[in-house]
Amino acid sequence: MRHLGMTSLAPSLLAPSLLALSLLAMSSHAATSTAVREQNWNVAGLSAPADIVIDHWGIAHIYAASIHDAFFLQGYNAARDRLWQIDLWRKRGLGLLAKSLGPAYVDQDRAARLFLYRGDMNKEWAAYAPDSRQWVTAFVDGVNAYVAQVRSGAKPLPVEFKLTDSRPDPWQAEDILRIRSHALVSNVTSEVARAQVACAGGLNADELRRKIEPEGHKVVVPAGLDPCDVPADVLKDYLLATKQVEFAASTGAGQHASLSPGLAAAIEAQSVEGSNNWAIAPSHSATGRPILANDPHRQLGAPSLRYIVGLNAPGLNIIGAGEPALPGISLGHNADIAFGITIFAIDQEDLYVYELKKDDPQSYRYKSGWEKMRIVHETIEVKGGAAREAELRFTRHGAVLALDAGKHRAFAMRTVWNEPGLAGYFGSSRLLMAKNWDDFKAAANAWGAPPLNLVYADVQGNIGWAAAGRVPLRKNWDGLMPVPGDGRYEWAGFHGKDVLPALFNPAQGYFGTANEMNLPAGYPNEQNRIAFEWTDRSRIDRIYELLGAKPKMTLADSMAIQTDAVSTQSRRAVALLASLPPQEADLAQALALLKAWNHEEGTASAAAAIYEVWATKHLGKATAARVTPQAARKLVDNGQLEAVIEYLEHPSAALGADPQAARDDILLMSLKGALAELSQRLGPNMASWSWGRLHHANFEPAVAILADPELRAQMSVGPLETPGSSSTPRAQAYRASDFSVIAGASVRLVMDVGGWDNSVAMNTPGQSDDPLSAHYRDLFPLWAQGSYVPLRFTRAAVDGDAEDLIHLSPGG
Repeated sequence: MRHLGMTSLAPSLLAPSLLALSLLAMSSHAATSTAVREQNWNVAGLSAPADIVIDHWGIAHIYAASIHDAFFLQGYNAARDRLWQIDLWRKRGLGLLAKSLGPAYVDQDRAARLFLYRGDMNKEWAAYAPDSRQWVTAFVDGVNAYVAQVRSGAKPLPVEFKLTDSRPDPWQAEDILRIRSHALVSNVTSEVARAQVACAGGLNADELRRKIEPEGHKVVVPAGLDPCDVPADVLKDYLLATKQVEFAASTGAGQHASLSPGLAAAIEAQSVEGSNNWAIAPSHSATGRPILANDPHRQLGAPSLRYIVGLNAPGLNIIGAGEPALPGISLGHNADIAFGITIFAIDQEDLYVYELKKDDPQSYRYKSGWEKMRIVHETIEVKGGAAREAELRFTRHGAVLALDAGKHRAFAMRTVWNEPGLAGYFGSSRLLMAKNWDDFKAAANAWGAPPLNLVYADVQGNIGWAAAGRVPLRKNWDGLMPVPGDGRYEWAGFHGKDVLPALFNPAQGYFGTANEMNLPAGYPNEQNRIAFEWTDRSRIDRIYELLGAKPKMTLADSMAIQTDAVSTQSRRAVALLASLPPQEADLAQALALLKAWNHEEGTASAAAAIYEVWATKHLGKATAARVTPQAARKLVDNGQLEAVIEYLEHPSAALGADPQAARDDILLMSLKGALAELSQRLGPNMASWSWGRLHHANFEPAVAILADPELRAQMSVGPLETPGSSSTPRAQAYRASDFSVIAGASVRLVMDVGGWDNSVAMNTPGQSDDPLSAHYRDLFPLWAQGSYVPLRFTRAAVDGDAEDLIHLSPGG
């Protein structure tokens, strides 16, 4: 047995006896292990002999003689396991796709280059941990050592390079920090959407699209802004710069003809990304030690976005998950502390609208005069064709995204990406060797992007939370709409280190976050203007419900919470249906199923299928059709479900003379629409309906479209039915068109703080990006059923689970 099985996790928490059995299975695993496969490799650039131990689940544990060699081998190992992924990451981020893949990628390259960090690199390096430059350099040298072996034929060329007729390129240390467009920051997409709604139907119409929190804040159109000046495609370059690389079979390695996803699609994709984390104090823990759990929710696919690795050297002892192209880890632990992350919704972007000089479209009005745009000319090399010249325009605020010659307008984006110290997730460099709360807080205060809820636990028994991220200081506006770029709306620097809230050793014995509005009561957000757009509370409400259910929480309890599929949001929405009068047979049957439902979105649940189709595809559209002006309906009918539910809980006079009756009509018509769709998808027999028949995980890398049928099948993972949705702790967000899972927790960690070898993890579909590797898909079925694998820390425990042992020597 090669996994810690935790199947059929019900809404109730697991008993301590099950944890004991699970730990016994983990501890006895070594006795049933097959013989370790040993290899000897020579690696140029390595300073001293080292080992990479790969366990039965593909997790690499690196043992080096120095910190330099540990980071060197992290880069070397990342290339060993994820070369295609990290090479594509670098080329996409730097705007080098066309050089490897051809002319179809010129526009995406140009867009990506608009968002590269172009500031002082000395200030950039100084913004991270004191030795971070040496760490990054060693990591890149390790990547390059493996790339050199591949290019020389000493190591195999991954199949994806053969499919695209491309080769991996060598890296430079600065590449890692200059790429900004992988980090999650906000809220420029929502600014543009709000401007479009305001133009089409007035600002009141936007209340159905997006809830504003804390309550009581009033959104206004900034003085000097005409919302109708903002074109629908103003973010084309921004969306192109931040999108994943696509391939099309008809044009070799070329992209699809549609170069930029629509704004609505981008907002939908951003809305389904989130995370859960929590820390449990010894007083609330059955272990007598803290427990820290984290499951970041991002785009799901093959390979996984994140990679689990352990680094061990004198002065360095860490294990956890991070992006495979970055040195260190973003979530995990060292010997003294554990740390986890979720997004904290600081507003770090603004769209500026400029008046252009009529006889000089390169000049924009600023205060009482005109300023020239800064023009940067760059050459984009193109595989199989002539190089292209790219013209990049910048204002004092940032990259110019669009020009409207007819209205003499230009649009540029200011983002924290332009500031030193904002390379995505590399703020974790200050956490790798932190030993206590003071070290942790110093790291949180220096954090840049993405903005995070950092949770903490240490071997002394302390737990805590700190909101972290660079916070623009907006003195005279709230950041919720585009603003004129004429000098009236400027960032007055950034807030100081004490503006964001933190908590140490909470009295209740636990603390968690799930992207909800978690500013403390009385926090002066109207003054500080941290953020006004957050994720709904459904996940955190359920998490706190479960954390408070028992006086002593086990590791298994945290696993059960991470894989819990109960939706508190559905409780509120289904409660609205109670006022409906008796209905005809099909509706009565559906209402009976929903009334009897325990709100667990299991794969066998017919009620879950009815709820998700009704609430996410029909309820918002029906509500918008009743209360939103015609011109704005398509902009808001797929808005934030929490905003729709809250509106229907308190129907207003906008629904007419009898708001309650109008609301019931919305509920009835939308439910009928959902049942009709379900009948079409699943057949007329409601007894045969289930959520799993709709909701499935099926991962396929974009490049698989270029493969022959046999290889494409080998590269594809799934489908498997999965429980949950975006409103459950087990986040399983889906594409509305076909209900396929697109985002959620690829990585899950539950850490026994101080009893580190008891910790567990998951990373779907596997650790490797090689479709021919056993570790490409081996974790996928375990993830789908809610299972975990050991996350060993001590050398003895790691060796007990070893599957492969690579001895590395300098030279070669």
